[in-house]
Amino acid sequence: MPEASIVVPACNAEATLPETLRSLCAQTHPDFEIVVVDDGSTDRTAAIVRGMGDRRLRLVQQPNRGLAGARNSGIEAACGAFIGLCDADDLWRPTKLAAHVEHLKSDPSIGLSFSGSELIDETSRSVGIAQRPRLHGIGAAHVFRRNPVGNGSAPVLRREALAALAWRPAPETLRDWVFDETFRQSEDIECWLRLALTTDWRIEGVPGLLTRYRVANGGLSAGTDRQFASWERMVNKLTPVAPAFMARHAPAARAYQQRYLARRAISTGDGTQAMQRLRAAFGQSWAPLVEEPRKTLVTLAAAGVLCAVGPQALTRARHLLSARQSA
Repeated sequence: MPEASIVVPACNAEATLPETLRSLCAQTHPDFEIVVVDDGSTDRTAAIVRGMGDRRLRLVQQPNRGLAGARNSGIEAACGAFIGLCDADDLWRPTKLAAHVEHLKSDPSIGLSFSGSELIDETSRSVGIAQRPRLHGIGAAHVFRRNPVGNGSAPVLRREALAALAWRPAPETLRDWVFDETFRQSEDIECWLRLALTTDWRIEGVPGLLTRYRVANGGLSAGTDRQFASWERMVNKLTPVAPAFMARHAPAARAYQQRYLARRAISTGDGTQAMQRLRAAFGQSWAPLVEEPRKTLVTLAAAGVLCAVGPQALTRARHLLSARQSA
């Protein structure tokens, strides 16, 4: 039995899956398997897995159940004591799995280990942005407000922690759910926050940008309206679990979420939406400005410049600045 498993949900992922699997096969940890869940693909996803020729790869095929459903099937099939998650368009640094396994072994109270992430574009080049989250002293409020885990390809979890989250809804007959399959977005933070609110397992990070997280303008990360609606649904679902906690922290968490979506709007050149998101954030709470003034003011300034000069002028200015810096 492998010590660790890496679950890779994949749906029509032929464009990025080979690079993802190469990054996972290159892990320095000596004892692991990779469980690829083909979630109803109609392209060459399954053929790519079969053609890799690596005995550590296992293929699970199912009708499409969405990202949460593919993760749940992979978790069910995984054999390892430690289970990592990596989406089919993201990449892992070679030492990532080893770092998390060592971290989890060093402290039996940690249920979820994560790392920072480097953001990459569709060609796997760095976009110059990194997620460098808080690593220690993480409570439910930190998860709710700032989601230090960051993305669904950052964590490696202890099997027992996943078991503590598992339940089987009435229509399900095949296996338990860890991620809520009724969510098509925000399923990851819903899971991390549920872990923090309903179990005693600790969440802690390790140093380094060990995950390479792909940001594509046409993907889920660009649908800010859908993202916010899904996030609000997560709040509504978990409010009965911890009503006092939600009443206390929801305004600040909502403000941080709006600021995050404003930054996503800026990255796609939509200054008007970014300003709308920032106004909505400040209407909820001043916490982002008080607690993180530099990041909030930079976001506000970028949104203002976009509204004033438009995305084309801002892009030209960036290119000119880059050329001067490299001269």
